[in-house]
Amino acid sequence: MTDGILTAEQILAAAQDVLRRYGPAKATVVDVARALGVSHGSVYRHFPSKAALREAVTQRWLEESRAALDSVMAKDSPAGERLREWLAALFASKREKALDDPELFATYTVLAREDSEVVDRHVADLTGQIERIITAGIERGELTAADPATAARAVLHATTRFHDPVHAAEWVTPGIEEEFAAVWDLVHLGLKPRSTG
Repeated sequence: MTDGILTAEQILAAAQDVLRRYGPAKATVVDVARALGVSHGSVYRHFPSKAALREAVTQRWLEESRAALDSVMAKDSPAGERLREWLAALFASKREKALDDPELFATYTVLAREDSEVVDRHVADLTGQIERIITAGIERGELTAADPATAARAVLHATTRFHDPVHAAEWVTPGIEEEFAAVWDLVHLGLKPRSTG
């Protein structure tokens, strides 16, 4: 039940609870409105359609990992160290979501598959952050890459196993941390400047 003006954030929080309870196939805007104690028209004033509401919920979920990533981006540590920390933060964030609330994680995985534009924006944002770290590393002579954008995409693809929800079941397997470290060592080796001599 809301107490006053209904906000988009209240609707998104209620939608998350409804999705957890009913799943993406059965959850409706009417269910969200009922959970808030308002008419479905009140929800539609903020989100013009069920698809728009689901897109906003998915976007919110994908952005929840941003705080940890932004914290790493704000550091002035060596680029290799910062990139490893960034990838580890992404992995930890995704794994935490999968382990803390597996039902909701499965629901969001379904929603993300339905809305490729939201996922594409998320991937572009992640790739852009990696590119900024690589570019800073090149400028400092700590890393090398012919094209930072291409290198950033390659890094994201090389580490897919540790952040793509398709691999969530593998995130609890014994030795996954060691496997992450091994992949990181290869990625870092590929980005290190070659000695000339």
